[in-house]
Amino acid sequence: MLKEADLFNVPVNPVTLIGKEWMLISAGNENSFNMMTASWGGIGVMWGKNVSTIVLRPQRYTLEFADREDYYALNFFDEKYRPVLSYCGSNSGRDVNKKKETGLTPFFDGDAPYFSEAKLVLICRKLYKQSINPAGFLDKSLESRYYPEKDYHQCFVGEIVKVLQADEGLPV
Repeated sequence: MLKEADLFNVPVNPVTLIGKEWMLISAGNENSFNMMTASWGGIGVMWGKNVSTIVLRPQRYTLEFADREDYYALNFFDEKYRPVLSYCGSNSGRDVNKKKETGLTPFFDGDAPYFSEAKLVLICRKLYKQSINPAGFLDKSLESRYYPEKDYHQCFVGEIVKVLQADEGLPV
């Protein structure tokens, strides 16, 4: 069961949480939603607000939902959900029913869909969106390595408006 928590009292390392444990980005509403696995992004402070930064490639189905809605959620899971995260990262919601295939239980609280199995959820209100501009690469090797198809990510900055944490809390 998830309960509301204070972001400043959640004992996590965002680099580990996102880069090593991965996350599911979810967006949409009760009628239609999607989720995708991500290991790129960030958590920090910008414009005087606690924010998350996510990036979505133009071909990702979740981008349609993130563009359409005002909110998205970042869902973080225990290691036992690694196969679910792998599945969601390698299968498109255009082709499969991820909810059915993963067995995850979605919740809708009026902002963004999130999953009851998560250990931590950040509900984020979109503040800013922009495509990554290739002219901005100071290290040109990044463009050739990560964008050989020129499919530059859409970058979203979202204010973290709600934090939900599993009842048993997170390891310190």
